[in-house]
Amino acid sequence: MPVLSQMKLLINLAQIDGRVADREKNYIINIGRANGIYPDQVVDLFDRRHELIVPQNLSDDQKFDYIFSLVQLMKIDERMYKEEIMFCSKVASGLGYDQEVMFDLMLHVKAAAMAEDEKQELKKLTEKYLKAQR
Repeated sequence: MPVLSQMKLLINLAQIDGRVADREKNYIINIGRANGIYPDQVVDLFDRRHELIVPQNLSDDQKFDYIFSLVQLMKIDERMYKEEIMFCSKVASGLGYDQEVMFDLMLHVKAAAMAEDEKQELKKLTEKYLKAQR
């Protein structure tokens, strides 16, 4: 289930600095809720460490959603740690992006909700970083 994998990656990222801020927790819970996962199912995930598993066979849209949500979560507590950026770069690479995608994402992703047209523009911008899959 790709959404569950995404939730675990987000939780790993949120735990990097040693504590999960309320805004981070709410962001992750809301992603779960939007995908039909009940908050109590998500809250249980915060008490565990999760393996760094980047699912394979994701569509380009799913890959973008993964990396977008990670960068947005990283920005939500208004502090970006080197370890968080490295984690996101590693996941981006696992998703099939060149790690340079992080520069565009960090410049353009906002911590607040973004309009759908803004996200689509950013998606177009990041497509050039997807490595050819063959």
